[in-house]
Amino acid sequence: MTRPASRRTVLTAALAAAAGAGAVSPAPPASAATTLSQAPAAASPLVDNRFWASYDDWKGGSHSGTRAVPGVRPGLVVGAPAGRTDYTDPHTGKKAVWEYAVWTSPVHRPAVPATEVIASWNARTPAGTWVQVQLSGVYSDGKATPWFVMGRWTSGDGDSDICRTSVDGQTDGRSTIWTDTFSVDDPAGGLRLTSYRLRLTLCRRPGSGLTPTVWRTGAMASDIPDRFTVPASVPGPARELIVPRYSQNTHVGQYPEYDNGGEAWCSPTSSQMIIEYWGRRPNAGDLAWVDPDFADPQICHAARYTYDHRYKGCGNWPFNAAYAATYRGMNAVVTRLRSLRELEALVRTGIPAMTSQSFLKEELTGAGYGTSGHLMTVIGFTPAGDVIANDPASPTNEAVRRVYRRREWENIWLRTKRYNAGGKVVSGTGGVCYLYWPENPAPAQRKALAVLGIH
Repeated sequence: MTRPASRRTVLTAALAAAAGAGAVSPAPPASAATTLSQAPAAASPLVDNRFWASYDDWKGGSHSGTRAVPGVRPGLVVGAPAGRTDYTDPHTGKKAVWEYAVWTSPVHRPAVPATEVIASWNARTPAGTWVQVQLSGVYSDGKATPWFVMGRWTSGDGDSDICRTSVDGQTDGRSTIWTDTFSVDDPAGGLRLTSYRLRLTLCRRPGSGLTPTVWRTGAMASDIPDRFTVPASVPGPARELIVPRYSQNTHVGQYPEYDNGGEAWCSPTSSQMIIEYWGRRPNAGDLAWVDPDFADPQICHAARYTYDHRYKGCGNWPFNAAYAATYRGMNAVVTRLRSLRELEALVRTGIPAMTSQSFLKEELTGAGYGTSGHLMTVIGFTPAGDVIANDPASPTNEAVRRVYRRREWENIWLRTKRYNAGGKVVSGTGGVCYLYWPENPAPAQRKALAVLGIH
């Protein structure tokens, strides 16, 4: 249920240092109840979503060897390759030559100057092809960032292409890439990203004639406020969606090469629940590699094909979205919601969401555990407004459905800072979630997504 040490560990250290400098109070609250009774922090985080997915989108920007293709699902493909490049896979040591083509988006100026940006993409990558996603932007002082790699991705498993990987350690001394997130190093100093472009590099084996097809790419940009608590929201109408229930804990010890097995598979397990909610799932051939004695082999499959070889885990947010979009007619993005009411609006139209949160055991009544980072699937709300979640950190599939107190759950999901068991200031995700939906959603679903800036 816990994401391995990575960007969150580093951000935690930065927050702790800020606490020592007087930016935040170093004293932990007496209890979770005390935290929730404090005066609400300032406004919810501001969020800007921009995704390129239409034929006109793909015709725009700048092309070097790529071309837009029309159709029911417009996309971007390799036309005439722009050149060749060598790539040595850092995880296998294999060196290979690849043909490539490049598309660069138009400049996007988010409605909110941002402290964080997370890119997402939906693509098909036949064996022997892969995609690199990069981001470059301009700061509020007019200086530009370099081109940061946000991910090197393939739907395969490294046999005939590359190993999926993030690229940690990239920095210009002002911002850093933490696995899947561009993050301004010192947001308290006022520096923000005021515009950005994305660059897609489509790669294939020379002479193969194959091509990746990218259907969607874009990013969520947001200005993350410092807040330990969020204002309480008024519940909306009740609704519960019927979503398959899967436990990650029934897979403990299985395939430890993928992040030590099921105990860390909250993200792919949650992804698989939503994929199957929309009527998609891997076929028998896809699952032939899984030990036939293992129940719910599709969870093992999801873990394998979301695994980030650099992060050494299955919790890379965009990699989970990209995995979901490999299924027929599926779209997927990583975003951040501003309130629980926005999540209620999605659920009312039939769209569940996977949410990322961290908390102490005593902060979420009924969970029975604490976590520094965990994904669960929100499937509904009770008449009292409490959250109904399929929580994969459960002993059995039958035990996955949980009801969590609205005020507790709202706070642990939307806050951006919290205290750990040792009283240190650590980070919270501030409303991060994955949204998956079919290519032709119902009108109400399309409208609910459009309200968030997702088209």
